Amino acid sequence: MKTAFTAALLAVSALSLAACGGKGDDKLGDQVEQAADNNAAALEATADNLEDRAEAIRDNGEERSEAIDDADVNADALTNGQKAAVINGTAEVK
Repeated sequence: MKTAFTAALLAVSALSLAACGGKGDDKLGDQVEQAADNNAAALEATADNLEDRAEAIRDNGEERSEAIDDADVNADALTNGQKAAVINGTAEVK
């Protein structure tokens, strides 16, 4: 009887451990998920930053284009080097 009771007690203990995992895998799994979420959030933030930078570059190009038009630059009088400098933003339009 004592042996049967001990065996039943061990079976109940083992069953309760099996039901909750008991191996720490839930915590490890949560940590993996959190790390992946953190990496994804960092990538999204980088993407947002790059979008903002791309929009600023477009806006700058549009402003420079308008400045060239307003200055009524004679593009035919510019050398290829001068044109390249204006296009690349290393030369001011006067």
